[in-house]
Amino acid sequence: MTGISRRGALALAAGAVTAQIVSTGSPAAASPSGRRRQNPVVGADLITTVTPRDNWRVTAVAVRYTDPVDLGSGTIPLSAFEVTATVGGQKARRTVTRAYSNTAPEVAERGRPGNYVIIELDPADPNARAAGADPLPLDRAYAIRQVEDLKSHGGAVVLPASPFAVRNDGVLNPVVDGFTAGSFVDSTGFELRFRLYRPSTGDRRLPLVVTLHGGGEVADNNMTQLTGNRIAVTFATPDRQHRNPAFVLAPQIPLPRPMDGPDGTDWTDARVNAATVELINTFAAREPVDLERVYLVGLSSGGRGIYDLLPKYPDRFAAALPTSGWGEVSGMDKITGVPLWADHSIDDPVVPYRDGRFGKPGTWTLMNALEATGTKVTRGEWANNLPKAEFEARSRALLREARAAGSHVLFTSYTAGTTAPSPHFAWGQTYENDVVIDWLFAQSRRGA
Repeated sequence: MTGISRRGALALAAGAVTAQIVSTGSPAAASPSGRRRQNPVVGADLITTVTPRDNWRVTAVAVRYTDPVDLGSGTIPLSAFEVTATVGGQKARRTVTRAYSNTAPEVAERGRPGNYVIIELDPADPNARAAGADPLPLDRAYAIRQVEDLKSHGGAVVLPASPFAVRNDGVLNPVVDGFTAGSFVDSTGFELRFRLYRPSTGDRRLPLVVTLHGGGEVADNNMTQLTGNRIAVTFATPDRQHRNPAFVLAPQIPLPRPMDGPDGTDWTDARVNAATVELINTFAAREPVDLERVYLVGLSSGGRGIYDLLPKYPDRFAAALPTSGWGEVSGMDKITGVPLWADHSIDDPVVPYRDGRFGKPGTWTLMNALEATGTKVTRGEWANNLPKAEFEARSRALLREARAAGSHVLFTSYTAGTTAPSPHFAWGQTYENDVVIDWLFAQSRRGA
């Protein structure tokens, strides 16, 4: 495109994807001058999702048009759009799984006439990633081209194909964008960055969920603790907040890794440990937090953080969900009154189920130690790849058993060979499990 400015080229690309605006089955509408009206593309944005197992992925593109796109009862074939991503220096086609018009730049169960065409993409595509160790630069990384006419059910062309591609202007991160980025400097001068989801409280005091990320999310980007896995975002989704409104506080351990804790893991580092507790206490004192319903949730080294914090502050937290963690047997007799629902994959090679890491016991051994204090531990084992309904049915049965036995400690083990994509990632279904999360929010120190 020699001899044309960049601005001119962008305008040409954006304006070239045009459409005739038609009512269902009718000829194209005409303007007073007799020329057919056009429907140029205004822009496009990527839509990302923090998935339970595949981390942060680009899962859709929202293409915006000047006027509503109405196909009547017509549908958009999967072959109508080509989407190409250039990520990490690699250029490859993305797989389109659904396409439909919508009134907003968001994924929907059912499309409706609106100014957007939503193109859903397969999150399993190799180049679907939105992050590596840090978020990837995704602005203008995607090219979207309409290669087939879009037609109404009656066969009238609503959006004609175009030789020009439009590139994404930006990236939309549903739920993630609802977290405020902040930082906290404790009384010693040590700084922790954090993300915070603040719900509408009205005149209510609401629970506080504190999420402790895994070792892979140690960074200075104040983002990966949200996007590396669903430990934080799952508590902030609209459905979960409607069911269990709560503050969600997600601190991030900074680089370089402190690694001077007693077993070389991050949340037990003396500086991180003290700053985390001071952050929780300071936040809870300044916001309308229900102090009897402060919860700890952690995976991998975050689970290790739970087993380290609870014995030091057994009266501070109402309940905890440690996944794939490890800890000290000597601390178990100090947390006999704290409700726990722990889980771990039997074949975990990163944090072994029995032996843990750095010479510290894994979850199975810690639960045995807790049981040795006289605390009833209710145990269950099933596959981690069961369909959600069956998975939750197993959890519901285990909870009934615990209640019948007067037990406030539950332990789920996942059968070898059933946790994907790695046996260490036991948390894939943990935070999607309504039975477990409802149990967590039902715990209160008022009832202790």
